[in-house]
Amino acid sequence: MASMTSSSVPLILLVPLVLGSMMVASAGNLNQDFDITWGDGRANIVNNGELLTLSLDKTSGSGFQSKNEYLFGKIDMQLKLVPGNSAGTVTAYYLSSKGSTWDEIDFEFLGNLSGDPYILHTNVFSQGKGNREQQFYLWFDPTADFHTYSILWNPQRIIFSVDGTPIREFKNLESNGVPFPKNQPMRIYSSLWNADDWATRGGLVKTDWTQAPFTASYRNFNANACVWTSGASSCGSKSPSSTSNNNAWLSQELDSASQQRLQWAQKNYMIYNYCTDTKRFPQGLPTECTTS
Repeated sequence: MASMTSSSVPLILLVPLVLGSMMVASAGNLNQDFDITWGDGRANIVNNGELLTLSLDKTSGSGFQSKNEYLFGKIDMQLKLVPGNSAGTVTAYYLSSKGSTWDEIDFEFLGNLSGDPYILHTNVFSQGKGNREQQFYLWFDPTADFHTYSILWNPQRIIFSVDGTPIREFKNLESNGVPFPKNQPMRIYSSLWNADDWATRGGLVKTDWTQAPFTASYRNFNANACVWTSGASSCGSKSPSSTSNNNAWLSQELDSASQQRLQWAQKNYMIYNYCTDTKRFPQGLPTECTTS
């Protein structure tokens, strides 16, 4: 590298100021963004950081977490799920904070017998309270190829999307007394584990260990996100309305075309919605279910 001239120094120093308003994780190297946290060698980052695999056998599952904590972001990851007879297995991919009043935004993929569809389970926890499950089938085989699963989390709403199609929106209704995740930074976590006591048909179908090891794969992680470091956000104290186009996700909402796609997904592929489960809530549905 050529020696740095004095005239180039001001330009070099300006670069962090320009980039400081938002962090973009590279899609290139998962080693830079994630730590494998458990599994005794059952989780691996290979292909020069381009691919991460989790595996499960009768002894143990495996998992990873992000190096960074985030307070709001648009998080994308491509997953290819456990193929074949995946009954009893769960692949969890989620954001979560720590502590007894934690916040959490969940994708969970519930395995099934060969030929039966996976169930995509979603949930939102705020201040330690969840019970906001919505479940979906997918309109493709999630084990045949990689598909993009996205969480948009900004101060106004959380949107779950699959290959760019929104499937669920959870709005900030704090004005109606519904807690919303907005104060606690969260890490990204993922794990592949055995949950055959409940995952498949309520636990009726057990894991077939002759099919082990079970493997799920991850690639093309991308985060347009506010990184939380030492009590401060990389997005600074700017209000969403004053942010640049690069930070447009901070105030993003569903436009009319996206609303139509959301309605399509929910009409055709939603198989459980807590907001219609009157047996579960005999005293009345939760506030967010009855507030537009």
